[in-house]
Amino acid sequence: MADKPKKPQKLRARLPRGLGDRGPADIAATRRMTDTIREVYERYGFEPVETPTMEFTDALGKFLPDQDRPNEGVFSFQDDDEQWISLRYDLTAPLARYVAEHWDALPKPYRSYRAGYVYRNEKPGPGRFRQFMQFDADTVGSGSPAADAEMCMMAADTMEALGIPRGSYVVRVNNRKVLDGVMESIGLGGDDQAGRRLTVLRAIDKMDKFPVDEIKKLLGPGRWDGGEEGKGDFTKGAGLSLEDAETVLRSLDAASEATDKLNSSEAYKQGRAELDEIGKLITAAGYGEDRIKIDPSVVRGLEYYTGPVYEVELTLETKDEKGRPVRFGSVGGGGRYDGLVSRFRGEPVPATGFSIGVSRLQAALTLLGKIDTQQQPGPVVVTVFGGEIADYQAMVAKLRSAGIRAELYLGNPKHALGQQMKYADKRNSPLAIIQGSDEKAGGKLLIKDLIAGAGLTEIKDREEYLKKQADAQIEIAESDLVSTVKTLLVKHGVSWSA
Repeated sequence: MADKPKKPQKLRARLPRGLGDRGPADIAATRRMTDTIREVYERYGFEPVETPTMEFTDALGKFLPDQDRPNEGVFSFQDDDEQWISLRYDLTAPLARYVAEHWDALPKPYRSYRAGYVYRNEKPGPGRFRQFMQFDADTVGSGSPAADAEMCMMAADTMEALGIPRGSYVVRVNNRKVLDGVMESIGLGGDDQAGRRLTVLRAIDKMDKFPVDEIKKLLGPGRWDGGEEGKGDFTKGAGLSLEDAETVLRSLDAASEATDKLNSSEAYKQGRAELDEIGKLITAAGYGEDRIKIDPSVVRGLEYYTGPVYEVELTLETKDEKGRPVRFGSVGGGGRYDGLVSRFRGEPVPATGFSIGVSRLQAALTLLGKIDTQQQPGPVVVTVFGGEIADYQAMVAKLRSAGIRAELYLGNPKHALGQQMKYADKRNSPLAIIQGSDEKAGGKLLIKDLIAGAGLTEIKDREEYLKKQADAQIEIAESDLVSTVKTLLVKHGVSWSA
């Protein structure tokens, strides 16, 4: 007996963790949001630029010392020349390469903005994705504190343009030089202590997520996610003594006086002077502490920041779909990175920039009801009902030429009209066009108003039902197709018509 032929094995449709698909409503919401951000950025004089998703890994600065593989945290591969290439992990490092490469052709200072997806090869979790969108603005070639103040003002203006009221957000500002002074005071100055400094900075950066006792663990021996030894993942600490950890935490209190040890640090004094200057500039421009605030607890985690750093925090609380309280925290930030372009130029190049986490901010705006997540209107659907397909296609072409979104039903032309109407409903179509042989012979066609007819089944009163039913389907002359469709779309507030 011959062997039975094996059934072909189906491939299971699945996504890697940390990635997500996006539908039309989500994409439309992102577009509206990024259009608003773009308008604010351009009002400040920034112009668009795009860089590729991939760069040579050394341009991103992600090689570990004495190792020939890229640092964890980036997605990398080798090309046919055995050179390492990585997906960008932010939009700033690629900009530094672009500016250095086109230095002579660009106006200085160079002001640009760009939006796009970035990629992190990290363990995914709630609110932590491997692919997410950012929207950046940068000024390269200016060392003035006014450039930093301007970033903070633009951040505040962007939040309000997106519908976040004053008092519901704050732009918090600090200076890495102040933090460097703190590091020197606890013996973590110098290149040989760079790793521990970064661990301290990352610990401070979590001040808005963990209580002080947990931050002390991150500054000291380390922290278990489960709260007890052996429970959950372990995060290695900076190894500071209890006294040094207390010094770090005291320095984050804006109300506390600087110690003599701190005041002897040139970096600390210079950082404080720059913060004072930024404070004067934002005050002169009319931005109060309810919008922009000097805050010593702000730390941006990336090592390349060299001066002022800033973070936009949403301060209001709301509830998720299950009624649990949600506090959004940081939705964007940036700072001065005077050394990033210098890596390519071999000379000092001052730069400062600001980045909005679009994906995170969109999630916050959606929860706050500032973004319409309803399904957007679909196209007008022209049904196929026994006539020549070319005639129906001609109708679609007329509608499109008039700036109206329209499509021809491209399923089986033998499908019953009811099946085609179900398709139009699934497409969220506002109108459907019907022309059978009788209508064709009389030079007529029917327009089914799917918005007007949506609530018919819920109407109990017979007279009201008959009236609504009459409104939901009208017969018109073929020549009136475009004008009638436009009138109905305006009536229902469908805005994509010409």
